[in-house]
Amino acid sequence: MKLGKVEFCHFLQIVALFLCLSGMNQAEFSRSRSKPYFQSGRTRTKRSWVWNQFFVLEEYMGTDPLYVGKLHSDVDKGDGSIKYILSGEGASSIFIIDENTGDIHATKRLDREEQAYYTLRAQALDRLTNKPVEPESEFVIKIQDINDNEPKFLDGPYTAGVPEMSPVGTSVVQVTATDADDPTYGNSARVVYSILQGQPYFSVEPKTGVIKTALPNMDREAKDQYLLVIQAKDMVGQNGGLSGTTSVTVTLTDVNDNPPRFPRRSYQYNVPESLPVSSVVARIKAADADVGPNAEMEYKIVDGDGLGVFKISVDKDTQEGIITIQKELDFEAKTSYTLRIEAANMHVDPRFLSLGPFSDMTTVKIIVEDVDEPPVFTSRLYTMVVSEAAKVGTIIGTVAAHDPDASNSPVRYSIDRNTDLERYFNIDANSGVITTAKSLDRETNAVHNITVLAMESQNPAQIGRGYVAITILDINDNAPEFAMEYETTVCENAQPGQVIQKISAIDKDDPPNGHQFYFSLTAEAANNHNFTLQDNKDNTATVLTRRNGFRRQEQSVFYLPIFIVDSGSPSLSSTNTLTIRVCDCDADGIAQTCNAEAYILPAGLSTGALIAILACVLTLLVLVLLIVTMRRRKKEPLIFDEERDIRENIVRYDDEGGGEEDTEAFDMAALRNLNIIRDTKTRRDVTPEIQFLSRPTFKSIPDNVIFREFIWERLKEADVDPCAPPYDSLQTYAFEGNGSVAESLSSLDSISSNSDQNYDYLSDWGPRFKRLADMYGTGPDCLYS
Repeated sequence: MKLGKVEFCHFLQIVALFLCLSGMNQAEFSRSRSKPYFQSGRTRTKRSWVWNQFFVLEEYMGTDPLYVGKLHSDVDKGDGSIKYILSGEGASSIFIIDENTGDIHATKRLDREEQAYYTLRAQALDRLTNKPVEPESEFVIKIQDINDNEPKFLDGPYTAGVPEMSPVGTSVVQVTATDADDPTYGNSARVVYSILQGQPYFSVEPKTGVIKTALPNMDREAKDQYLLVIQAKDMVGQNGGLSGTTSVTVTLTDVNDNPPRFPRRSYQYNVPESLPVSSVVARIKAADADVGPNAEMEYKIVDGDGLGVFKISVDKDTQEGIITIQKELDFEAKTSYTLRIEAANMHVDPRFLSLGPFSDMTTVKIIVEDVDEPPVFTSRLYTMVVSEAAKVGTIIGTVAAHDPDASNSPVRYSIDRNTDLERYFNIDANSGVITTAKSLDRETNAVHNITVLAMESQNPAQIGRGYVAITILDINDNAPEFAMEYETTVCENAQPGQVIQKISAIDKDDPPNGHQFYFSLTAEAANNHNFTLQDNKDNTATVLTRRNGFRRQEQSVFYLPIFIVDSGSPSLSSTNTLTIRVCDCDADGIAQTCNAEAYILPAGLSTGALIAILACVLTLLVLVLLIVTMRRRKKEPLIFDEERDIRENIVRYDDEGGGEEDTEAFDMAALRNLNIIRDTKTRRDVTPEIQFLSRPTFKSIPDNVIFREFIWERLKEADVDPCAPPYDSLQTYAFEGNGSVAESLSSLDSISSNSDQNYDYLSDWGPRFKRLADMYGTGPDCLYS
């Protein structure tokens, strides 16, 4: 059997350790030369054994139990009277003892990394009495370490970063490996580090595990990530040592070592002149190999003839320069612009200024393209005024627009009627003169905002818009009136000079100096003896009483005409009537009731006359109720006595049917014999085919019961039917009574009778009776034989 390096090394270690400790493993109890001593009352025996620690190699691979050592007591004479026992950690399960010889063996493979030592207790007993012959003593079995654990990187794999362009020796990260072997014994736990992958860019300190840069000027833009493999080996790196590895991912972080550069020295863009303000004209970008904040830059226009027309800003997401319009473009005024634009880094690293300026310049030329523009008004807003007294056709003002294109096409004007729905104004299509088209009223609309359209004659699709605000000037065309509807009352016990109402006025006009109203009574009311009016000179007036006391019985309402004049030029006036009611007031002058006394009748009727009128009305109501009751009784159906013969009732009808073609005007079922029930029924909504069959069988029904039920059903139907025909089908009877030989008088059933009567003479009556002759005749022209 051939041993490898590791197995051979282990074998040598075991042999050497066994030779060194062979003398110590005889851990017998050596008898003390001193004699035991006795003490009165109690005997104290001096311990008669001592020993050193036992040592056992870990990871023993043999098949037999491993010998650990031997226990021996001086009391043992070798005659088998002493037995040895073990107790404590691993006793009996791991360690066993020969109770006769005291030899200790290990029965299991031991691992120092799991448990480095075991504490046990030994005792010698008399085999017969099973009493201890020596005091119990404690000893330790220590597990001797071998190199059976490789170093491990508990925190791996590692990731780290280092700035690009870092000098040689810059620390990147420290890796640490741990070895579970005993660091106090041999070199099993002494680890050294080495780099297996990642040279020549990085190196590692053998003892500390610190990884450092090994090359200068490593450029992130060339390669931004490196994968390193680090090895840790025990036995100080000697042959036969165990090793472990880990990976380290090193990322080069960016620094601002690349200035921005425009890909082109010049750019050219075409834009239409109609492009609105704030629209984007172009996007340009300077290339920068850096990333993040190191690639942030700013753009600015440093020169050119478009400094006030264009501006440039930066897009924070893409780092592009966005050129936008600040002012409207006009092809007729200027056809092109030239801009000098600079791009510069915002965060410059002073260490790399030697690489050159961190900015760049480019030229942008913007060509303005001509477009067909709509007409442009000379002003964005026109303000005009006109009096509301202006006549139709009065000129208010003029608007003007022109075609800004080089063609200078003629312009025609119109008013956007959506802004002048009432068509108050007109505009001359050629000159732009605005005139009134209807009478104006400031009180209806004080300001008219209209939109004027200007369109090119050559291209009507090009429409410009102008805005006109027309203010209507006020004239005094509205008379003053009461400010509100006044409810004025005067107490019956009012004293002369008492104020009963304060009034004010309003005027729809709006004079420049404000309103001034004058109040007075009309000429016919000026000398009345009841009320007077006092003008307060502040656009209000006060109504006062002139006499002492008012009586509702004499007059309950007074109408006071008040004359109001405004201060306009010319002034306008109006007469407003103030209604004053006479009321019964309490002690505080608060009106309680203002109605006239109930016993005061305006028609002059006495109480007796009123009672007579009420009696007449009640009498008429009673008569009406009687008449209605009588009519309802007349409409009640006639109830026949059961024993009375119905054949005595003969009813005559003047209503003629619609002829033999009319099958809907009358209820034919009412003409049939009520004493029979037919087995078959025909539909009334279609013309039945004439069939000559055998005479139908009839079933007899009691007479009186069926009559009474039939009549009551028809009567109820007629009472509730508002659309009943003019005939009374309830009195059309087909049954003539029980025991009648002739049975029904109707001819409807004659076609099915067995009568021998000859109807051939009907053929001689003319065409009107031809159908009857065909039905009942027996000649060759009959329908049936």
